[in-house]
Amino acid sequence: MNTMVVTIVIAVALVLGLVLVYSSLRIAREYERGVVFRLGRLIDLKGPGLFLILPLGIDRLTKVDLRVVTLEVPPQEVVTLDNVTVKVNAVVFFQVLDARAAIVRVANYSSATSQISQTTLRSVLGQSSLDELLASRDKINQSLKHIIDQHTEPWGIKVLNVEVKQVDLPLGMQRALARQAEAEREKRAKIIAAEGEFTAAQKLTDAAGVMSAQPAALALRYMQTLLDMGPEKNSTIVFPIPLELIRPLLGTPAPASAPAPAVAAEAEGAQTAGDGVQATDHATDQATDQAAIRRASPERP
Repeated sequence: MNTMVVTIVIAVALVLGLVLVYSSLRIAREYERGVVFRLGRLIDLKGPGLFLILPLGIDRLTKVDLRVVTLEVPPQEVVTLDNVTVKVNAVVFFQVLDARAAIVRVANYSSATSQISQTTLRSVLGQSSLDELLASRDKINQSLKHIIDQHTEPWGIKVLNVEVKQVDLPLGMQRALARQAEAEREKRAKIIAAEGEFTAAQKLTDAAGVMSAQPAALALRYMQTLLDMGPEKNSTIVFPIPLELIRPLLGTPAPASAPAPAVAAEAEGAQTAGDGVQATDHATDQATDQAAIRRASPERP
């Protein structure tokens, strides 16, 4: 009887011991740390791996994840510096560096980080204009990161990055921005076209200088223009060609435009002398005719 009682007691003790040991065993993964409160007092961190805690509520264990956490900030309605109402959401990347501070100094570090991110987002964007919000994202992201990190640093949390995710503009503002972008594109197109015309004018001026020095080049350009005007050979073009353009191709020397002064004077003198001789001959003929008439007059009855 006594032996049976002893056996039962030993068996119960073993079962209780196994239960206590099992309840004392804890395992923390590589990215986890165990924050232990023993009778309400904070003791050293546990983990990673297998470790023991005191059972029966003596030790209270809280596991903290040390990996980078992605926190999405809900859309916030913000009035910018130039009085434009927009809806903006963002994403925050943070990591717990001090597990004990994250448990002791704040009740819920994830919720607290989310709330401080929302208020900081509204505050920073309210001090920025719409153009800065659309064009200077990097500057705004750095400002958000700096401010949020200042608030979360006492909690043992490091903010790694903050990114403005999406900006929802009112429909009227979207149309205004579209008109502005279209006007900007038209402006650039006109500037590019003007620069092209200016460059073409300079090149044409240079080409005209070259062609004026080489008449054959001008004639060839004239022929090329004729060829370009009828590439499909379905039209007849009457095009006058000055002899000055084709003479360099034929190799014929150009005629003198005006005689030399001495030659011109000689020609004029010769013409004057010829006119005088003709006048003298005409007078002699008239005198001979009159004399013949007088001789013939007495012979009439």
